[in-house]
Amino acid sequence: MSLTLLGLFFVLALLGVPLAVALGLSTLSVLWWFDLPVAMITQTMASSINSFLLIAVPLFIMAGLIMERGGLSERIFDAAEALIGRFRGGLGQVNIASSFVFGGISGSSVADIASLGPITIRSMTSRGYPLPYSAALTLITATLATLVPPSILIIIAAAASGQSVGGALAGGLGPGVLLAASLAAYNYWISRRHGYGKQVAFDPGRTARALLRALPSVGAPVIILTGMFSGIVTPTEAAGLAVLYTLVIAGLLHREIGWRDVVELAIQAGRTAGAVLLILMVASAATYVFTIDQLPHKASGLLEMVGGSGFLILILMGVIFLIVGMLMDIVAAALMLIPVLMPSAVQAGVHPMHFLIFMTASLAIGLATPPVGTCLFATAYVSKVPIPTLIRAALPFYAINLLVLVLVAAFPQIVLWPMELLT
Repeated sequence: MSLTLLGLFFVLALLGVPLAVALGLSTLSVLWWFDLPVAMITQTMASSINSFLLIAVPLFIMAGLIMERGGLSERIFDAAEALIGRFRGGLGQVNIASSFVFGGISGSSVADIASLGPITIRSMTSRGYPLPYSAALTLITATLATLVPPSILIIIAAAASGQSVGGALAGGLGPGVLLAASLAAYNYWISRRHGYGKQVAFDPGRTARALLRALPSVGAPVIILTGMFSGIVTPTEAAGLAVLYTLVIAGLLHREIGWRDVVELAIQAGRTAGAVLLILMVASAATYVFTIDQLPHKASGLLEMVGGSGFLILILMGVIFLIVGMLMDIVAAALMLIPVLMPSAVQAGVHPMHFLIFMTASLAIGLATPPVGTCLFATAYVSKVPIPTLIRAALPFYAINLLVLVLVAAFPQIVLWPMELLT
């Protein structure tokens, strides 16, 4: 029954049917064919989004859009460039740092590329960085938004699995910092080796002006992170504060957006969030079929036959995550994989939060890889670099991503220590 559903889904997806529609039709067909109550679809879909936490999804998307339209992301980049961009390889580090900070506001990798991508690529090439390298680094750093709080994927995955959203967001911080540090180390080494980046004289006045201009913009991630992890506000309330704060800064202080822009951005955020949450709704109906068919139990039995430690189980699952992440939307992939593989991982001794963050980090690589990597196509579009050239330039960064995945699988405290410390 579960295999029939999955088979129908992949056939429809390959035919170009939108993922939410493909999954919904597959679930409906299986329920009808196996004489199961079709009315369960509407019940499970309605209950799956009856959650206060999920209101955070459109709000964080809205905050990211305001940052982009209001020029706040550009100010963050300018401040980072003024501080460290003058060193050899410095603009590469600016690329990484600005994506990390912007990811801590929007939670969206594609939004990172759309707002910061043109700025970072243009700045790096003007300082002597090769265009393919600049585009490839921008591509990979954008995936940091999938790990750094307030990652939209982590919010949805935690809500769907019944785990603490705040704890999951804190857990993603460890792998996010590790990936950013690994990218920074490689960028420093390759820049020193090949002489990337022109060194410029330090200008104290320009640096001070850039920092002052960016100071209000940096307040958004500070509000989000300190508010959530101190327990003062919930993730949803933090998202609401982020929208309010960015509106005040972009609309009243910088005067770069008006009320018409706010309405337009609200509609755009609603459309994006609606597409994501629709996948969540139909995935909950598919989960009902998996539960009836005892698919999680069958998967656990199969993994028991393979045997091995929790690390080995995660590595095997990581291969599945990488393949699935390359072939389909990562939100749909996460919602399909969580009910099937998470019980098996927990039974093997893997902490639920460790599983969720490892899965998120694995699926995030799919954003940057063919054939459906949305960040890959977005970066190719803004940089005008052909996709084959971009993929070749990104190969070292793919290797760094895989190394970080192995470290996260081997050392669960990379996930658990930040979670225990901040929540």
